Amino acid sequence: MPSVRRAAYLALAGTSFALGVIGAFLPLMPTTCFMLLAVWAASRGSPRFALWIRQHPRFGPAVLAWEGERAIPRHAKYLAVLALGVSILVLALTVSLTWLKALLAVGLVLIGLWIVTRPEPSLGPSPAPCRAVDRRLL
Repeated sequence: MPSVRRAAYLALAGTSFALGVIGAFLPLMPTTCFMLLAVWAASRGSPRFALWIRQHPRFGPAVLAWEGERAIPRHAKYLAVLALGVSILVLALTVSLTWLKALLAVGLVLIGLWIVTRPEPSLGPSPAPCRAVDRRLL
């Protein structure tokens, strides 16, 4: 049974990582949330893969900022708010039920407010989660 569980975590980690990579190139597709899911799943299925994601030059800094400080970089906030705004516009133009349109728009605005109110990462040393993983794998 543990090997089935490990395989499931690895499959989730690989799929999430692939979706995150796609999101790095496609506008309006998220990247960081998929990378966070990939690291979470990889930590349970393959700590080496989780470490590799954390050390990746493109994806690692945002993951480490979230793990260490629950912080979101400013550029990611801008992109997220832009994507949420476009989503609200698409909803306004495509959803016919007024109550549903309003409910979804309010939900997206609340998500945007939550994102904007997260702190920005400090420029200090790398957060503890990466160092803890480093010691276990060495």
